[in-house]
Amino acid sequence: MSRKSKIFIIVMIALVLSAAGFVFGTRDNVEIGGELAGMSWPESDLSGEKCQNSKTRPVAIMLSSDPETRPLSGIGEADLIFEMPVTDSGVTRMMAVFQCDLPSEIGSIRSAREDFIPWVQGLRAVYAHWGGERNALSQLNGGIVDNVDALKYEGTYYYRKNTAHPPHNGFTSSELLAQANSKLGYNLEKSATSYKHEKGESSGMTEPPSLYEGNFSVQWRYQPESNTYRRWRGGKEEIDRNTSKQVEASNVVLLRTTWSPISKDYINVKTVGSGEAVIYKNGEIINGTWEKRGSTDRLVFYDQNHQEIKFTVGAIWIETLIN
Repeated sequence: MSRKSKIFIIVMIALVLSAAGFVFGTRDNVEIGGELAGMSWPESDLSGEKCQNSKTRPVAIMLSSDPETRPLSGIGEADLIFEMPVTDSGVTRMMAVFQCDLPSEIGSIRSAREDFIPWVQGLRAVYAHWGGERNALSQLNGGIVDNVDALKYEGTYYYRKNTAHPPHNGFTSSELLAQANSKLGYNLEKSATSYKHEKGESSGMTEPPSLYEGNFSVQWRYQPESNTYRRWRGGKEEIDRNTSKQVEASNVVLLRTTWSPISKDYINVKTVGSGEAVIYKNGEIINGTWEKRGSTDRLVFYDQNHQEIKFTVGAIWIETLIN
């Protein structure tokens, strides 16, 4: 083989390896031959993890919490997750917020609720949902936030799976939502909300108490080796269908608030104002407060000295507890 041929082959191999690092290294740099390949991405505004989409506008997606929808697709890939009771009997619903990872499938998708909207507003996120209760739909149709409603876009940006029963068979993907955002003219270039982060180390063994009840009961169990909290729901491991891995978070927040009835089927949870909060990270507990001054203001967590809490790098899971 000639010298020129050898040089050509070496150059082609380098280009292929470089391309692989660029395509697949969305969260962290890829190390090849002791050197970093690809770009050094900045830290995510929401999770603090390094990723290609770290400064883009997030998308908030309503997900079912019903037992028949488990395991959910994409729930373990979210940067920020809100879970909240939506009935006085204890049925919960979740809103998963994505910035770093872009799941190939997301669902089961459910309806919008009025008390989730201020959280969407504070994040300046695009809201993806499948219909909604009357007050929520009235606000969303009035343009209170950029949103993509499956009632309008079923068959284009949302689809139903034959393997699940209605109304739990609604799904979408990051690719489809990107198409919707482009078609609707929603600007995704810049994130408007960020949280403070720090690298954490295991320094305790404190775990959150059991939350909610029955089929919706939740347990978080601390794993010191990974400095994360793994999630169980209804007495079983919470698995992400996309990855077949157990869901885990670096931070678990218990947000305490109040509620009022809307009808026999719906309640309204107070998500604007302030109240007590308990933050679990690094195996330790921090007693503090939450504050959200207005619908469009950021949800902030403070310690007992009213200093904003720095989250451990990784997913944040906010569990809403109502009195």
